[in-house]
Amino acid sequence: MEFLFRFLLYEHIFRLSNINMILFLIPFSLILSILTCLFKNEKTNRIIFMVILGVFTIWFSAEYVIRDYFGCYISWGAFKVADQVAEFASKGVIETLRRIPGIIAFFIPFILTTIFHKKINFRRFKWQKSCLVLLLTLITFGIYLLGLNINKSANFSPYTLYHDINDVNANMETLGVFNSFFLDTTRTIFGFEQKIDTNVNNPLNKEDDNTPKEYGYNNLDIDFDSLIASETNSTIKSMHEYFKNDLGTKQNEYTGIFKDKNLILFMAESFNEVAVSKELTPTLYKLANSGFVFDNFYTPTIYSTIGGEFQELTGLYAQSLDVLSKFRSGKISFPLGIATKFKSENYNTYAYHNNYASFQDRDNYLPSLGFTNFKACNTGLEKLINCDIWPRSDVEMIDATVSDYINDDKFMVFYATNSGHSSYDGFNSNQMAKKHKDEYLAFNLPYSDRIATYLAAQMELDRALESLIKKLDEAGRLEDTVIALVGDHYPYDLEAWEVNEAATYEKDEDVEINHSKFIFWNSEMDTVKVSKVGSQIDVIPTIYNAFAIPYDSRLFIGKDILSTEGGLAMFGSKSWVTDKGTYYRSKGKFVPKDGVTVDDDYVKTMINVVENKIEMSRKIIMNNYYSKLGL
Repeated sequence: MEFLFRFLLYEHIFRLSNINMILFLIPFSLILSILTCLFKNEKTNRIIFMVILGVFTIWFSAEYVIRDYFGCYISWGAFKVADQVAEFASKGVIETLRRIPGIIAFFIPFILTTIFHKKINFRRFKWQKSCLVLLLTLITFGIYLLGLNINKSANFSPYTLYHDINDVNANMETLGVFNSFFLDTTRTIFGFEQKIDTNVNNPLNKEDDNTPKEYGYNNLDIDFDSLIASETNSTIKSMHEYFKNDLGTKQNEYTGIFKDKNLILFMAESFNEVAVSKELTPTLYKLANSGFVFDNFYTPTIYSTIGGEFQELTGLYAQSLDVLSKFRSGKISFPLGIATKFKSENYNTYAYHNNYASFQDRDNYLPSLGFTNFKACNTGLEKLINCDIWPRSDVEMIDATVSDYINDDKFMVFYATNSGHSSYDGFNSNQMAKKHKDEYLAFNLPYSDRIATYLAAQMELDRALESLIKKLDEAGRLEDTVIALVGDHYPYDLEAWEVNEAATYEKDEDVEINHSKFIFWNSEMDTVKVSKVGSQIDVIPTIYNAFAIPYDSRLFIGKDILSTEGGLAMFGSKSWVTDKGTYYRSKGKFVPKDGVTVDDDYVKTMINVVENKIEMSRKIIMNNYYSKLGL
């Protein structure tokens, strides 16, 4: 089952680091042998055997479907966001049916055992044999513990996964499903604190020699020395030290470029660069290719929509389901939350979502960010739009809500869209795709049905933006308004080959499938090309700098994309991209960009930087760190 799991999901079936997986399975299997030959009654032993094998079969099958579809694994933390899974239970049935061949393969041992169970010896072990098996178990478990020390200094080695890093993805790939479950269980019960290096030499912090020295840092006056001296909690103290040692990011020529303008910020459901088309989505095409044009922007797909929205709205990395569960509670302090900060600059703030307010607890966490004026499909928006279809119309949402704010002196608006949502199983499976079917078909594009459905659904977002711009223009507010838009994740309901049908280059399933667009646009500005790498967590710091909103750049894991600091995008697989190249964690391989050379220790240092950033995101949320700064 472990090797079948690898065959179905990974590029490799076996590599040297998997020796640890095998060494764990031997004592584990010996213990199971004792459990299935424990009783005098052979029928009882046979039933125990079949139950254990049945549970394992279902477990592996479920892990396979969830990993192949959602890109994550079953863990104890997953039960804290079970509502998100339940919401799409019907879709889960479809995705399970699509993977029937793999599931059947997992059931083969169970089927064969059911057929030939009479040929298997289920007699109770004699005490001598039991003692021998127990001795072998202890010996092989000892060998397994020794095996953890093999090549322990390597990146993401079994040793570091056991002692230093809390990474479910890496655990699954390297240690195996059973071993990972053992780690997840023990850490859930006893806890695990990943250490951070407070003095790491971050290669991204090196200043550009051409940067004018008169630019100051986007930092607040926080006395970290006093905070460190008075703190008794070792974790909080190390966090103070980490942020004290972070330089932060400098202001730049774009600081304040949008000062006192209005902001309309979108989190666009399943938006990806393949949906940007001069023919199909002309407004998206216009916005993505004028204003600030970010050529190397990514929307890392981590825990579906909630992960993407968390990253966009907090500037932090969606490290785990525990982090997202805590965020969703609405009990975390965000003194630098976007609505809170814009309110402090005398803006009226609004939030809208054309799904239910309680889905993913938006009615909890949006207020924690300062949004106290929130309409959704059960808190007033249902009276203005049709909430009885799926997905719901972004055009209807825009047309029904613009009048709320368009006459305000200054406004900041957040829209979480819905019309681009799956299913993409043909035009009739998606009300927005069905709505734009005739328009789409008129272009006679050579795409298969599922990518065609996705593209047709994204046309609704385009028409919503078209309507918004028209209304702003008619009211004389367009030139004083900035539109910002980022996707929550790539359309993972599609296979990679389906996405690649509409892509301009071949995207891999780890990194480049997440390559997308960040729209940051004002009708009056010149086009500015930005080649620096960025991702969702950089959106809020970039907005704050451009709007001259006072903030502390050290307290965000994401950084202003317009600053001189080097760019970074981090993915759920622990792969990453910088301006110098791409690191593929599962392959342990760094691919530099054309013409780029790096120092021998660059990759190892950057792995440490990425681990620190990811872990610090977790600590900020789990320790409610911002509440301890007196901001």
